[in-house]
Amino acid sequence: MLTDNHNRTINYLRLAVTDRCNLRCFYCMPEEGINWLSRPELMTAEEMLRVCTILVKAGIEKIRITGGEPFVRKDIMPFLTDLSKLPGLKELTITTNGVLTAPHIPDLKKLGVRSVNLSLDTLDRNRFFAITHRDELPAVLDTLDQLLHHGMEVKMNAVVMEGKNISDIIPLVQLTKDMPLSVRFIEEMPFNGGDKHYTKLQWDHVRILETIKEQFPAIEKIPDADYSTSYNYHIPGHKGTVGIIAAYTRSFCGTCNRIRITPSGTLKTCLYDNGVLNIKDLMRSSNDDTAVQAALLSALGKRAKDGWEAESKTTVHESMASIGG
Repeated sequence: MLTDNHNRTINYLRLAVTDRCNLRCFYCMPEEGINWLSRPELMTAEEMLRVCTILVKAGIEKIRITGGEPFVRKDIMPFLTDLSKLPGLKELTITTNGVLTAPHIPDLKKLGVRSVNLSLDTLDRNRFFAITHRDELPAVLDTLDQLLHHGMEVKMNAVVMEGKNISDIIPLVQLTKDMPLSVRFIEEMPFNGGDKHYTKLQWDHVRILETIKEQFPAIEKIPDADYSTSYNYHIPGHKGTVGIIAAYTRSFCGTCNRIRITPSGTLKTCLYDNGVLNIKDLMRSSNDDTAVQAALLSALGKRAKDGWEAESKTTVHESMASIGG
């Protein structure tokens, strides 16, 4: 079992397989995009499988594949096939924007992928274009339909943004009436690859819940799963549930069980840190898995207590595409 210096269990890896994305969501990256990593700067599929193998042997039980957008990587399905065969890996999940995902859903199900996080901030086509700078809402909605048709667990993630999609909060909640999915609202974070900082977050988890309660006063709190990042709720008579993720408030740091590896192979023991170890460079300089594991364990032994401590030592807010969702 992996533990950090605060005696928190670490059993969850979020692995970003690429920094590239086919959308340009303004809260994730500048409209013109970012300076994409060159191929040599990215981890190869073999390197990603190697580090996952080391970590699963050490105690990681769940791996979530993120990006950028995972499905813009041409070798993603062969990699997922190999990853799904790792002894000891109990759960393999994916976060996607849904633009390219639909054709892969039957194969994902065969690989044992049971849960998919789908990023969708609005149900309005014009607002979707304004947020993402791409006219791809129909493709995303098709992915949603296909995921539900194939019986996949779906968590729909929407970033709540003043002046952008506040009017979508209630329509998104209404999806849970007839669809067995979890609609989760996320506090906006300062990871757009620029110098955006908040003096005060306008839409925190409290305000989001109050807005939902105005329309659905019978909404009730339900138990949160172990290590949950969301506060979870159910509206009587609805098939699905509602979640609110206090990503900027960071109220879940005390039970954080996850680490991240960026597309360039940098280990982040907290979303808000600058990165603590370049695993890719370490693997390329050593064939000794024991040495790689020792370096990983050493990094976990110096983990920040929470996101606020990690951010206090951070000099640059990267793009979320560079970090990994």
